[in-house]
Amino acid sequence: MADAVHNTRDAFYRTPFGAAPCGTRVFLRLRVDAALEDARVSLKLWSSDKAETLAMECVGIGGMWRTYEASFSAPQEPGLVWYHFMIETGSRMFYFGNADDGMGGHGRVWDDPPPSFQVTVYDGAFTTPQWMPDGIVYQIFPDRFFDGHDGALLARRQDIRVHERWDDAPDAIDERGAPEDAAKDFFGGNLRGIREKLDHLQSLSVSAVYLNPIFKANSNHKYDTGDYTQIDPTFGDEEEFRALCAAAKERGIRVLLDGVFSHTGEDSAYFNRFGNYDSVGAHQSALSRYFAWYKFNRHPDDYVCWWGVPTLPEINEMWPSFLDFIIRSPDAVVAKWLRAGAGGWRLDVADELPDEFIAMLRERVKAEDADACVIGEVWEDATNKVAYGQPRKYALGRGLDSVMNYPLRLTLIAFLTGQENAALARRRILVQKENYPKPMYYALMNLMGSHDRTRILNVLADRENPSIPAQEMGGYRLTSEEYALGAARLRLMIALVAGLPGMPSVYYGDEAGVQGLRDPFCRAAYPWGREDGELLDSFRKVLAVRRHLPVLRRGEVDVIAPHPDVLCVLRSISKGRDALGEPARDATAFIGVNRSGEKRRVVVDIGCETLITPEGVVFDCPGGMLSVELAPVSALFAVDGASKSLLEKREG
Repeated sequence: MADAVHNTRDAFYRTPFGAAPCGTRVFLRLRVDAALEDARVSLKLWSSDKAETLAMECVGIGGMWRTYEASFSAPQEPGLVWYHFMIETGSRMFYFGNADDGMGGHGRVWDDPPPSFQVTVYDGAFTTPQWMPDGIVYQIFPDRFFDGHDGALLARRQDIRVHERWDDAPDAIDERGAPEDAAKDFFGGNLRGIREKLDHLQSLSVSAVYLNPIFKANSNHKYDTGDYTQIDPTFGDEEEFRALCAAAKERGIRVLLDGVFSHTGEDSAYFNRFGNYDSVGAHQSALSRYFAWYKFNRHPDDYVCWWGVPTLPEINEMWPSFLDFIIRSPDAVVAKWLRAGAGGWRLDVADELPDEFIAMLRERVKAEDADACVIGEVWEDATNKVAYGQPRKYALGRGLDSVMNYPLRLTLIAFLTGQENAALARRRILVQKENYPKPMYYALMNLMGSHDRTRILNVLADRENPSIPAQEMGGYRLTSEEYALGAARLRLMIALVAGLPGMPSVYYGDEAGVQGLRDPFCRAAYPWGREDGELLDSFRKVLAVRRHLPVLRRGEVDVIAPHPDVLCVLRSISKGRDALGEPARDATAFIGVNRSGEKRRVVVDIGCETLITPEGVVFDCPGGMLSVELAPVSALFAVDGASKSLLEKREG
């Protein structure tokens, strides 16, 4: 088989790099074995609504290669364009397409029509709020963070179980069985409690707090919304919410709300299955003003539920009166809470929301506050996600600002726990850089843990799914050796997350060493006064470095895998402009992570003559080459001298 070369990450072969604004001219080159003198080379382009084939011109012969070139204009409407190459010689046709894993970079020759390379074409007017590339997010499950009312708010409900001890394990739940007391155990965290702990958030350099749902609902998790217009009484009231937002704003912290718009609770003002609300709900009458919001197979008890959970009846999001209520009316839900002080919305289960709904919500949010964000819960690559048979438009510039970056989380877990090597981790990281529009890439919510995943400490200790009975999961604890391993790896993970583009996101308690298995045991209360001080200090130091250094927030990024156990992130600003095109001082930063239990020496081209750690250790780099021995299970942060001076100045 003849050889050929195309590399999507090399400007010789593809310009511009990565995602392209609508109308951009994209230039592509393919090198083909020079021995194929009679080769006819063509470029196959296709998208959701058209396909075409372009002849490629031979533009040079050198050494063992003939170079062919073609270009095309990206469509005027956002979408995905896919391409591969066809090489015909004599009576034979072969192809050049994406690598086997579909992650771009160097492709390969195929005998049959191959997997194609992706070009994300997005709205050139797309921007994300200026604060997002600089942001650090802290996620809070409100009932489990801090009680600022000494239990008084919980007395408002008689139908719940209140834990006597703050350090109890959460009760097990089985919502599919839907027992009456499912997810109705409470600890007492509330909005005033969050306000009283803003010092803690500020010590972590946090600039945005993402709250799991806070609207009135029956459960402790509040994903079964009862009333979108009221704060849940166990958390406080609208006045408390406004006070929290105002106090947070004074510290440069935004408050982001969880928008659960694909379903409500059965016990809600809109469905009202149990008659607990002063309204005529859809379950009560087909004449209800809310009846068309829901999808009944047979009224009243046969209705479509979110993932079959009977407590969560599914919403018809595009019904006009629902759109008016949530988005379009003067006092619509998304506008009401932005006016009360919220800084944006995280959209629960974005896959369940039509693209048209998301676009309309985005437009209203930006009309209220151009600096407010819209973040989606999307578990895969949001640029090419297909949900329910439809390609989604999350990342094309008219939908979401950002998504929760679950793929990065899985990539770092797999690398740090030895399931995959550094070279594969590098590919997984770089394909995101290639696929996402740059404004979104630098705004991704780079989470490590969340409210519906096993605690990251357990995952990194290789104890995500221990073989124990379900009734014992609440009391499960790591051994001291397992804990030490998990904590050591977590320090490496926060170093990598802080070093990559996007917003580092900390799930409450992960910085303190909280353990826990799958939901709901990952929702234990924050251990005030019992934190792992060493781990907490590590988080504070790394996140402070991140927040203080523009190069770590807005610098160009490269990822290097000099050894199977070593993953390096190189950030740089050059020629007076950062990656987003803003004026910035030239700078370099290096993050090297060794997952191995042994020392690893690596040599990396970092492009500057000297690097210095925040602690003052100096590395000379003759010819721009860094040669360093990384200690076992360790992370090395180092910056150029000018950046070190900036860090010292700000700390002072």
